[in-house]
Amino acid sequence: MKKRWLVLIVIAVAAVGWFGWRALNPPPKVDPYKTVVLDRGDLSEEITANGVINPVRVVSVGTQVSGTVSALYADFNQRVKQGDILLRIDPSVYQARLAASEAGLANVRATAALQAANARRAGQLVAQDYISRQDYETTLAASKSAAAQVAQASAQIAQDRTNLGYTVIRSPVSGVIISRLIDIGQTVAASFTTPTLFQIARDLTQMQIEAAVAEADVAKVQKGQAVDFTVDAYGTRKFTGAVAQIRLNPTTQQNVVTYTVIVSVANPDGALLPGMTANASFRVAELKNALLIPNAALSFKPEGYKPARRAGNAPRDPDEVTVFALVAGKPQPRAIKLGASDAEMSEVLSGPLKAGDTVITGLTTVAKAKGGIFSGPPDGRKKPAETDKPAARPPSAPKAEAQ
Repeated sequence: MKKRWLVLIVIAVAAVGWFGWRALNPPPKVDPYKTVVLDRGDLSEEITANGVINPVRVVSVGTQVSGTVSALYADFNQRVKQGDILLRIDPSVYQARLAASEAGLANVRATAALQAANARRAGQLVAQDYISRQDYETTLAASKSAAAQVAQASAQIAQDRTNLGYTVIRSPVSGVIISRLIDIGQTVAASFTTPTLFQIARDLTQMQIEAAVAEADVAKVQKGQAVDFTVDAYGTRKFTGAVAQIRLNPTTQQNVVTYTVIVSVANPDGALLPGMTANASFRVAELKNALLIPNAALSFKPEGYKPARRAGNAPRDPDEVTVFALVAGKPQPRAIKLGASDAEMSEVLSGPLKAGDTVITGLTTVAKAKGGIFSGPPDGRKKPAETDKPAARPPSAPKAEAQ
């Protein structure tokens, strides 16, 4: 009996001590809101886009005549000067045409000389009334026709000689060959379109990025803006450039509209190669000592909040954004206008906010303790043991069909 009373006394003392400790050590008070104190700072707004690096001027070298490549004098990465021979096309066909034209010219010249002599004699005869005026005019017309045939044959020779000259392909500019699309023995056909044989970059120390900028961001891009970019070949090394042109021709792919923005880039050390992919960042705005607000505060709305009606049903300013300041422990709406923005912060252009004000960015979530000395399972129900599981019911036999 004494042992039972002793146990009860110990339990009572422990309970009194536990409740006393809880009363003297209450749990810390948790603020229901996540807050940030506004401050001034620097902000850099950027637009990102990808593009391909290409030389500023690329000249495509083609051919005006068809034939088989008989000799090749240039290759990839070779520096050439204006007028250098790049390749030769087999000239035998064009040499034969030129020889035939020259023979035809000799023939029509002989005919023209005969007709000219006939015309002179006819002129003497018609003066003495030995032939009619009509016969004289016919002879004179034949002489003029023969002279015209001489001119025609001369023009044909000039054309054939020019085509023969086209069998030698020369570089139109000085530069570096970045592409060769032909080889010895290949046949080129220049019937309807001029085939491209070489591509020559005039100056690889000046490159350009053809960046695809989304239509939502293209209005923020201005000529002369600074651009930072990286390429995969050089890791984190940063290159710089400037916006040179905003092309007005849009490109649509899978309902996404983009505009091509040309970024001029200096390449003095030749590190940038044609065809590299550039990850560009356009510096849209550089702000100093601006009032900044976290972007998380722009999306917070207290539960049950309804915006107040404006006087006279005045339309709401589409540029205004409502955020909530913490005043005396309660959220108070504040209508502000925003300026430049980056991934984390936005500039406050106007509104009833100032540095030092506290704004709400979200709700505080308190993790509940799992279990306790007097608590049951987390889900409030006792999980049956493996042995308490009901036995699986055998599948019912199909009913016999009625006879």
